[in-house]
Amino acid sequence: MAKDPYTLLGVAKTASQKEIQSAYRKLAKTLHPDLNPGDRTAEEKFKAVSAAYAILGDEDKRKRFDAGEIDAEGVEQPKRDFYRDYAHAGADQGRYTYSGGFSDFGDAEDLLSGIFGRRGGGGRANAAFRGQDRHYALPVDFLDAVNGGSVTVNLPEGGALDIRIPAGTRDGQTLRLKGKGEPGFNGGPPGDALIDITVKPHPFFVRDEDDIRLDLPVTLKEAVLGGKIRVPAPSGPLSVTLPAHSSSGKMLRLKGKGVKRGTKAGDLYITIRIVLPEKPDAALEAFLKDWAGGTEDPRRTMGV
Repeated sequence: MAKDPYTLLGVAKTASQKEIQSAYRKLAKTLHPDLNPGDRTAEEKFKAVSAAYAILGDEDKRKRFDAGEIDAEGVEQPKRDFYRDYAHAGADQGRYTYSGGFSDFGDAEDLLSGIFGRRGGGGRANAAFRGQDRHYALPVDFLDAVNGGSVTVNLPEGGALDIRIPAGTRDGQTLRLKGKGEPGFNGGPPGDALIDITVKPHPFFVRDEDDIRLDLPVTLKEAVLGGKIRVPAPSGPLSVTLPAHSSSGKMLRLKGKGVKRGTKAGDLYITIRIVLPEKPDAALEAFLKDWAGGTEDPRRTMGV
């Protein structure tokens, strides 16, 4: 028997849909198989958490689970007709009031048709119902989220989904794949697949709305003399002119080289960081010892 979905997500039965989504995303970010390669325990926990969110993340499904119409695995629970349902229907309706003959069963035929009609195709049994939506979590590489791309995902329940990542996709965004959810009932349309995106951090790019920020290391020589330097950008390396006498902290702005969404594009902001050689440079040290310049105190306004 599947564990209670509220317990799996660590939320109360009174939790809002937003709180449920937040709890799921937090767990998905730590348990997703892509982030825990080879960890079978994390993979099994992720499957269980995803199954729980498939129930509670869908408002309609959550209501049906709370009402006992489906179980924790989303399986339909048969609706049963009990004697007491009719015994309390009211004396005026004459149901199940025995006085020595069969005539007093009154609406017994209606009762039987109500019980068996659902099996035999009567009433709502022939109605078409849309399939339920399925929820999935997908970690996406930073550059795929910025530039767009495609990824094929193997599903826990079998099969695969081909997912197109639109350029400019944000962390926490949900992609909808029409018709990729659970099949419909009695010829009804299938549900959708809802893909919750988690964007992986990048080693040196940071996204700020539609802008990209980058700390760029430069040598002391490059900072002093300036000139053409190669700069990484989400769309590929660029050649940029670094002004001479560029101090650490100086910012360069490359318009339109940030995140592109439709006809609009953010900017790439480059902050200069002067980096000294990893190994001591004897010639540089000798030059600086004998250098007559460099006497200006850069901390003169700090009161030290």
